[in-house]
Amino acid sequence: MLEPYLSCARGRVESHSEDASDDSLVLVAQSGDHDAFMELRRRHAKKLLPRIYRITRSWEDAEDVLQDSFLKAFVHLKTFEGRSSFSSWLTRIAINSALMLLRKRRVVEISIDSSAIDDEHWSGWELADNGKNPEEAYVQRELEQHLHYATRQLRPALQRVVHLRRTEGYSTSEIAAVLGISPSAAKSRLMRAKTALRASMS
Repeated sequence: MLEPYLSCARGRVESHSEDASDDSLVLVAQSGDHDAFMELRRRHAKKLLPRIYRITRSWEDAEDVLQDSFLKAFVHLKTFEGRSSFSSWLTRIAINSALMLLRKRRVVEISIDSSAIDDEHWSGWELADNGKNPEEAYVQRELEQHLHYATRQLRPALQRVVHLRRTEGYSTSEIAAVLGISPSAAKSRLMRAKTALRASMS
């Protein structure tokens, strides 16, 4: 009973592939139409590649993952039931493929700890080997980007103490000397900065 509809839909896709919806293209592609799937690939590849790159941090690896993702999507297309959009389904395949690639490698990423500030250390930002947990590495990379953005939203005085602690590695007493304030005032600013950053990142 579906064949007349599929034949009609296929004609529409072939004649107006750029105007066809993803749903109609998927329906035709599920019937075995390679051109319909290639149109889906053309639509989504450009947006998907940067998202994969954010995980792999390598354009060459991202392109390999992209090809692998579309191959998996084509092979399993008949299992797609439309409970989510085709774009979301495809994105999940791509992210899983990228994470699978990372599982085969050891990577060093920025890890953010929730430790409190003490008198001499800005605990919480340090290099950690997350090679055995690529999902966490991906999340931590996202958090580091958020942290950078959140720091830029602080008022200048707090940005300054964060920079001195994180980038320069200054102790509380050294920060106080640089800024010409008391150590207790420097510690107070550090606490306010970290509280603001945690609130933003939550």
